Formats: sequence, structure tokens, C-alpha cells
Amino acid sequence: MFELTRDHEDFRRTVREFAEAEIAPHVAEWDREHHFPADLIPKLGELGLFGLVVPEELGGHKDASGEGGEFTYLCLAIEELGRVDQSIGITLEAGVGLGINPILTYGTQEQKERWLPDLAAGRTLAGFGLTEPDAGSDAGATKTRARLEDGEWVVDGAKSFITNSGTNITSLVTVTARTGETEDVKPEISTIMIPSGTPGFTVAPPYHKLGWNISDTHGLSFEGVRVPEANLLGKRGHGFKQFLATLDDGRIAIAALAVGCIQRMLEECVAYSSTRLAFGRPIAVNQGISFQVADLAVMAETARLLTYKAAWLKDEMDAGRRTAKEVKQAASIAKLYASEAAVTSTRVATQVLGGNGFMEEYPVARFYRDCKILEIGEGTSEVQRMLIARGLGLPAA
Repeated sequence: MFELTRDHEDFRRTVREFAEAEIAPHVAEWDREHHFPADLIPKLGELGLFGLVVPEELGGHKDASGEGGEFTYLCLAIEELGRVDQSIGITLEAGVGLGINPILTYGTQEQKERWLPDLAAGRTLAGFGLTEPDAGSDAGATKTRARLEDGEWVVDGAKSFITNSGTNITSLVTVTARTGETEDVKPEISTIMIPSGTPGFTVAPPYHKLGWNISDTHGLSFEGVRVPEANLLGKRGHGFKQFLATLDDGRIAIAALAVGCIQRMLEECVAYSSTRLAFGRPIAVNQGISFQVADLAVMAETARLLTYKAAWLKDEMDAGRRTAKEVKQAASIAKLYASEAAVTSTRVATQVLGGNGFMEEYPVARFYRDCKILEIGEGTSEVQRMLIARGLGLPAA
């Protein structure tokens, strides 16, 4: 069975200290100004956070000792960043899980050597273009198309809600596109890397969002975008399988982000209810308050255990000791519970803080806005329930 080691906890402490010193003093202003702190990304790179799953020879911190556990370290980093601010947490989560991971997993050696050293160091960011205006949970309905013409892919289409896609350090976006049809007349989906600045590749203005105001999110459009045939990532027609596997990892990482949210709400409620006076005594003496805070402790513990069990299974799978099926089921369970518990935790925290919970000067308000997307991104709660049911052998649609 899994447990976090002393090295894991030391690493957690390092990330927490960094987040408290370098991020916490600025997040309220960044959130208010909808400012993406591009200068923070190299600092996260210097801390080694973007390179946790990348081999040393490609600029990362994963060694060849065979000890493994790199994905668990990544989840710890995401949790601790998310405890201070969810937008910063998702920037790391998407930067590694959606930016680095597809290239690391499916790229050629040449592709890895070209893109990964800068990404692992935090000098650049990459995005992953899957969702479209008319293709969300039904990602197989993608309308973006790519055709081969004179040794180049010509890409036309649009993507929506793409994280890390429009910063001044974004180096490329990997997109899924229809490249033909299969023998049974189904769409052939392939994955193609499109460098930033390629003619015809347009990044729309940033979205005006409910939350994650510090995160960089844009719509993208492609009009006659031409890239070399060698920019195909992995095998032609394997794009659907690639992004399904990518999302399995991402769901565990989103669960870690949710754990950070729940933990922060627990801490805020304990501190506030212990010092806020009503009728001459701390409000925590009232069971109506203390029982809600106790429930937050249960949510935090449960979400953390589910998340790190899934992360452990992922590391064990990478070492050849567990199966992808086990990871898929554990990832959906962790993501479903942790994301829904995170939304509940912010509602409880807002209630415990009363009127102050509705004020932007308190971080609870920011977390309240930020957390809802956790039930949507990397697969909705409905999709997770469907996948869990399938994993149980039920004839789920």
C-alpha cells in the first residue's frame, strides 16, 4: 500500500514555503487585475517543478535510479500551489500534464530535444488544444481538420478554453485534428504540434472568466496554418488514444488541486471560528459551526487519500507494477470526489465566515469563484461517473 515518504513531506514543505513567500503576497492583486505573472514561471522552473517528470538528459529532474514516484511529487506541488492560489496550481498542472506530457510520452527524440529542455526549465510554456466550440465532453466530434499537402500539415479550425496558450512565453500548442477517416468511416484523429507565431495561428483575447483570473486562457483559431509533416505527434490516427491517456493523468492532478482548495478552506475556517466572537465567545463553540469545520477535515483527509492512492498507482504503472485500467478507475474516483468536495468546502467556508466570506479581501471569496471549474475541467463530474460505472462492468453509455 502507498504512503508518503519523508522525502515527499520535505518536498511539500519546500513548495509550501516558496508559495507563501513568492505567491501569497501577490495573488489578491493578480486576481483583481487578471494578471498572468509570466516572471513567476522561471522561478517555478528553478524550483524544479516543471521538470519533475522529465528525464535529466532532457533538462528535467527525473533520474534513472528506478526509484520512481515523480508523478506523486508533481501532485504534491500542485496541491501546495493550489492551497495558496488555484490559478497558479492549474498553470503548473496544465504546463506539465497537457504541455510537457504529450511530447514526453509520444514525441520523437528530435521533438523531445527541441521542446522539452525549455519547458522543463520554465523558460517556456505549452498548451494542449482539445476542446472546441462544439466539442467538449464529446471530444471525438472535433471539427478541426488537417490535411497533408507538399510535405506539410495544413490545419483549419478552432479550439476553446486552452490554458497557457497565449502567454509571451508560450512556445507551442499541441492540437487534435481530423486527418481523414478510419476503415469503419469514423473520424481519424491525430495530434499535431503548432509553434506560436505560425502564420494563420491566431490567439483570441483572454476570456473574461468567473474564476482562475490569474490563469492564461484563450480561444484559438487556425486558418491555413502550415507546419512540417514531422510535427505530427505520435502515430497518425492515434490522437484519440493519446488524449484519453493524457486526461487520466490530468484527472489525478486536478484532484490534487482540489485537495489544496479543501485544505485551505479548512485552515481558514479553523482560524476564523477560533477568533471571531459572537455573544461574547468564539463562534467555534457552537456545534452549528464546529460540526461544519469537522466535516471539512473529513473531506480533506478523504480527498487526499484518494488522490495520492491514484498518484501512487500511476507511478506504479510507470514502473510496470500496475495496469492502466486501475489508474483510470482511481483517477476518475479521485477527481470526482475531490472536485465536488472542493466546491462544497468553499460553500461551507463562506457560510462560516458569514458576511466576511463574501468580501474579496478574504481569500475564501476567491476560492469560491475558482473552484467550480474543478467539476468541469479534465472531464465533467458526469463523465467521471460514466467512467466509474464502466470500470465496474456496468453497461454505461
